[in-house]
Amino acid sequence: MAKFLLEIGVEELPAVPLLKILDKIEKSWGELLKKYKLDCEYSFDYTPRRLTVRSADFPLKQEDENIEMFGPPLKIALKEGEPTGAALGFARKCGVDFSELGRAEKGGNEVLYYKQEKKGLPAVNVLQDMVLEWLGSMNFGKMMRWGSLSEEFIRPVRWVVAKLDDEVVNLEIFGVKSGDKSRYHRFANELEGEVGFENYEEKLKNNSVILNAKEREKIVLDGIAKIEKENGLEVEIDKELLAEVVAITEYPTALLGSFDEKFLELPPEVIITSMKEHQRYFAVFKDGKLINKFVVVSNAVTDDYSKIIAGNERVLRPRLEDALFFYKNDLARGLKTDGLELVQFIDGLGSLTDKIEREKKIAQVLFDSYKDKLAQSTGKSESELNTLLIRAVDLAKADLMSEMVYEFTELQGLMGYYYAKALGEDDLVALAIKEQYMPTGDNAPLPSTLFSAIVAMSIKLDTLFGLFSVGQIPTGSRDPFALRRAVNGIIKTALHYDLSLDIDSLTEALKPFYADFDTSKLREFIFDRINKLAKVNPSVVTAVVASGESDINELFKKIDALNTIVSDKDSKELFTTFKRVANISKDLDLDGDLSVDEGLFKEAQESELYSAFKEAAGKEYGSYLEKLKALFGLKPILDNYFDNVLVNTEDEKLKQNRQHTIGQIYKAFRDIADIKEVSV
Repeated sequence: MAKFLLEIGVEELPAVPLLKILDKIEKSWGELLKKYKLDCEYSFDYTPRRLTVRSADFPLKQEDENIEMFGPPLKIALKEGEPTGAALGFARKCGVDFSELGRAEKGGNEVLYYKQEKKGLPAVNVLQDMVLEWLGSMNFGKMMRWGSLSEEFIRPVRWVVAKLDDEVVNLEIFGVKSGDKSRYHRFANELEGEVGFENYEEKLKNNSVILNAKEREKIVLDGIAKIEKENGLEVEIDKELLAEVVAITEYPTALLGSFDEKFLELPPEVIITSMKEHQRYFAVFKDGKLINKFVVVSNAVTDDYSKIIAGNERVLRPRLEDALFFYKNDLARGLKTDGLELVQFIDGLGSLTDKIEREKKIAQVLFDSYKDKLAQSTGKSESELNTLLIRAVDLAKADLMSEMVYEFTELQGLMGYYYAKALGEDDLVALAIKEQYMPTGDNAPLPSTLFSAIVAMSIKLDTLFGLFSVGQIPTGSRDPFALRRAVNGIIKTALHYDLSLDIDSLTEALKPFYADFDTSKLREFIFDRINKLAKVNPSVVTAVVASGESDINELFKKIDALNTIVSDKDSKELFTTFKRVANISKDLDLDGDLSVDEGLFKEAQESELYSAFKEAAGKEYGSYLEKLKALFGLKPILDNYFDNVLVNTEDEKLKQNRQHTIGQIYKAFRDIADIKEVSV
């Protein structure tokens, strides 16, 4: 064993591509250690100018291997004592003459056999290949070439340190020969120096390079906390931004800068986005309100940071001047959809103007279903709400034509909200424009009002139906238009606002807006998402869906009710009885005549069961759970019935009457769930 140090020195690595594959970079080295039979513990670190791996116990040599190879049985390998083609082929595979092959027993047969001891290579003999393979595994996206090299990497390699204990390992990486000298911070007193395993991290730190990313992160956070305490401010810690500044600094220092108050006229998100995207600055707040300050994390080493602060203030100003110019221009133009007819949505679905027209039709369908609830929640008249709803859908994409969204595409919808507010649109309309894409992820917030929810659902439904109508259906993990997320959003919104959303009825209403397509695939896609979202025993969802229910809201209420029963520790015994009910009813037409003639009852248990069932089935219940409990409460009476009554008796009339009794019970369950589908 030896102490191993490898440092690949590069020009400054871009943060975002590096962070995307950081875990893969570290994991890849471990995989190569196994592949090259040098498996050991190791650590991986990075700064903008270096990728480093270290091992305190690195094997100096691969382990020796005993390679065993089994060939064909002797009865196939030899013919009249002479080797056959199969035997000679095995010898060639082993790289020896036939006479050098041995014999062994395998699977009850005597077979040809060859054993070879393969000596492990010294580590220094394989490290060159290992390192090149490691670097080659790093797929950053855009790569570059430099000098006369044909190889590609994300940035030029400028130095390489490779040492086993005190000895330099001779490597040549992208034309750079390894040595024992590392390069320090560009502003350090020493620019380079000899390093080894023991003093590596300390030498870097003494020359203004903090090797460990977690340590750099702590320095940044501690610096921000100090600024907050000294100035009575709050700094918004954006996790993505924090990771970026850690990735682009070797010696981070948090500094407080400021900008002209006039820029606070801009929406806060514009200022924050401009600072984050262009300059990697943290936004600063006081009493919960954005103020004209920012925090920049410097990578400089100096006794006087005032010039660095001033330089960053100077760089930020034109960015904010541009944003303010765009903002005022957009307000002067107003929220208009002119030009969207020239922007194609999806091939086969026309322009964005065409999409908006379909969305308005869908919004009208939803409005007709929810207008009473909407009027109750807003206090506005139905006619006023209808007008506002169509207005909101009509303006939802208007800000795509704005200069601000052209510059900051991630602000689409949000800028529409600010423009709508400034231009005097109704608050419901403005908020709906802002929330049109909600929810944007699994745990993201839902639209905050029912009005916004209808707008958001209309937009998602058009995307969903439209893409299915032109054959853009997700397959496997491929879902380029995020249709699974769209369905999740529709379902979650309907559940949150307790909206009746009958998929079959809705499909019939929306089909005329699109080219003819197989809606059964769309239905299957939607119901598959229900399975994923319910997070219960999958058979519970299957049982409820098998009931024929197509209203999303009712489906989830039934799923919750049945899951409560199934989750009970005694449910297995409970379902044993009711699976018998399902089996007896399997050949009955549950939608046909299931009439029961009580005059044919011969056993007391028949009257007892039918009377108890009629009482349970005839009541009004406040929930599906109450009804299920009442029906499952028939278990002791049913058990007694099955113990004393022969359902499939030879008397056909009596047999049918008894089957109808059981069939009615099964049908009462099937209105909620098909109990035969439940697995407990």
